[in-house]
Amino acid sequence: MPRLFIGPREMDFFNDTAKEITKDIVGQKIYYYEISFDKTKVHPVYEESMKKVFEKPIEISCIVDWQPPEVSTSRFGQDYKAKINVYIQSRDLTQKEIQIKDGSFFSYGSQFFEITSVENYKKIYGQVEYDSGILVVGIQTRKDVFSSEPLGPTSEAVANDEGIQETFVQQRGFENNQEGPTGDTRDLVKKGVLDAPLPSEPAEVSKRGTTGKVGNGFYGEGDS
Repeated sequence: MPRLFIGPREMDFFNDTAKEITKDIVGQKIYYYEISFDKTKVHPVYEESMKKVFEKPIEISCIVDWQPPEVSTSRFGQDYKAKINVYIQSRDLTQKEIQIKDGSFFSYGSQFFEITSVENYKKIYGQVEYDSGILVVGIQTRKDVFSSEPLGPTSEAVANDEGIQETFVQQRGFENNQEGPTGDTRDLVKKGVLDAPLPSEPAEVSKRGTTGKVGNGFYGEGDS
């Protein structure tokens, strides 16, 4: 598509739309654990570390493509190893100053994955400076390699309050929502091309939207 018709304002629109779909509709997320090179001790000769130290986990909105587990058989029995593809919006990472690196780890549900590759999977209308997103490929890791307390929803079979996510709050480009700081930016609003979305607070799916009925409902569009 020629640059005569697709310029920076159109790119802002495409990126804002991608954020709207990923963050405010889909609502999937991973928790990213980056290796701390300042805190990890490296052997002076072999330039390797026996024990890696990680930064605090970062919650990242994304779209997850769950792959069937790979099954291998040996004399010790069968081994199941899950593979997962994660699509993350590029500009969102840039604005939050997050860089996804090979060799780091992330969690999705109760499982942890090592990042084996990070690729820019598409250019927006072929314009080289605009990435639509990155593809992160993760392979399930063993507990002796990386282990931590799982964050976020894990499984409906888990008998605690964190097994199922019962509240989902939109971000909508607001600096804060009901859960705290979002770090979310919508470029067309920031540049004054569009007004801030209404209502003045991001909507949510929770028990507040049920009006006394069983289950959760959509709350925030004129509800009180």
